[in-house]
Amino acid sequence: MLSSLSLRYFKCFESLDLPLAPLTLLSGTNASGKSSVLQALVLLHQTMREHEWSTRLMLNGKSIKLGTVLDVVNEQHGGKSFEIRIIDESSPQLKSRLRLGLRPYLWTFVGERTEMSMKVDCINVDDKPYDQPDSLRFLLPLPPTIKDSSTLTSRLRGLTYITAERIGPREVYALEDSQIAAVVGSMGEHAMSLFYSKRDDSILDDLILETETRNTLFHQVTARMQQFFPNCLLAVEKVQNVNAVTLRLKTSNETEFHRPVNVGFGLTQVLPIAIAALSAQKEDILLIENPEVHLHPAGQALMGQFLAEVASAGVQVILETHSDHILNGIRRFVKAGGISPEQVALHFFRARSVDAAQVVSPQINIHGDLDCWPDGFFDQFDKDMNYFAGWD
Repeated sequence: MLSSLSLRYFKCFESLDLPLAPLTLLSGTNASGKSSVLQALVLLHQTMREHEWSTRLMLNGKSIKLGTVLDVVNEQHGGKSFEIRIIDESSPQLKSRLRLGLRPYLWTFVGERTEMSMKVDCINVDDKPYDQPDSLRFLLPLPPTIKDSSTLTSRLRGLTYITAERIGPREVYALEDSQIAAVVGSMGEHAMSLFYSKRDDSILDDLILETETRNTLFHQVTARMQQFFPNCLLAVEKVQNVNAVTLRLKTSNETEFHRPVNVGFGLTQVLPIAIAALSAQKEDILLIENPEVHLHPAGQALMGQFLAEVASAGVQVILETHSDHILNGIRRFVKAGGISPEQVALHFFRARSVDAAQVVSPQINIHGDLDCWPDGFFDQFDKDMNYFAGWD
C-alpha cells in the first residue's frame, strides 16, 4: 500500500508530507487542498492508463481535467515545476529504504505556463536520479532498470477515482468492453457496465455479509444496498441487440421494480461506491470524494463504517469528506474492533497561514476517541449548540 504522499509546489502546497494508511480521511475547510491530494494521484493514474509510453504528465484526460501548468503549479513558489513523491509499502525493499530515509519514487515535472501537459524532468528511484529520460513506460524508466515498480504501476493504473459529481438516474447505461470499463469511472458512468459484466464474480471473503451467503458481486452489492436502503432490490438487464443495460430498483415489498428516476436519488449515488468497493481486490486503491452525498445522517454513518470495513479487508481507501457522520461511522468501527487505530489516518486541512500548520492529523485510539479537535474540525454542531445555550 501507499504509505506516504509528498507534494512540492503543487497547487496550494509549497510543501506537503502526508502519511497514508489503509483508510485515510481528508477533511477541512473549503479550498484548503483536500481535493488536490487526490488529484495528484489521479494525474499519475490518468497518464499511466491513457498514455502508456508518454514522457509527459497529462493534465487533462478522461478522469480529470486540470487545465494548464499555470493551474497546477504553486503560483508563489513553484515557477514552472512541481514534484510528487510516493512511498510504496508493497515493495520488499521498503524497510531498508525507510532506514536510509529515502523516498522510493519521486517525479519532477516541468512545463511552460500555457501548456496542458508537463515534461518528466527527473525521476528518482532508490535515491538514483534519471534526468530528462527520453524513454518511459507508465512514467518509469523501462525494466529491468527499476525493481519492484510493477506492483506500484499496476495499482496506480487500476486506481478507482469517484468524484462528488456522480451521474444521476438514467434510462439506459452503456455496456462497455472491460478494457474501457475496468473501474466504475470518475462519475460512476461505467458502474452499471462493470456491475453487469462482473455480476457473477466473487468478492473478498472479508466483505461477505452474513445475511447473504452467495458470494457474487450481484448478490453482495444488493445486500449492501439493503443496509443503506431496507428492502432494496436491483435488476440489471441487457437491452436486446444494443450495447446497453437497464437498471430497475425496488424499495418496498409492496411495490414493483421502477426506473431509477422514480426512486430516491441517493440510491444512484451510493450504488457506484458499493460496486467499486466490492469489486476491488486487495491492494487496490479507491479514492472517493464526498461519499455522503444525498445520504441521510444515519446512512452517512453507515457509509463510514462500510468504507472502514473495505479498508480492513485490504483495499486502500482515501476519502474526502465534510461529514462528521462519516467520521463517527469510522470511529464506531474502530471501537468495535473492526479496524485498528494504526490502519486509520485522519488529516484536517486549513488555509495556509504563517501562524499554524496547514495540516493537523488527530490520532484515534482503540475506543474511537481522538487526541485533539482542531478548531473547525467537525465542531460546528457543538458551536451551534453552545450558541443556543447562551454559552458563546
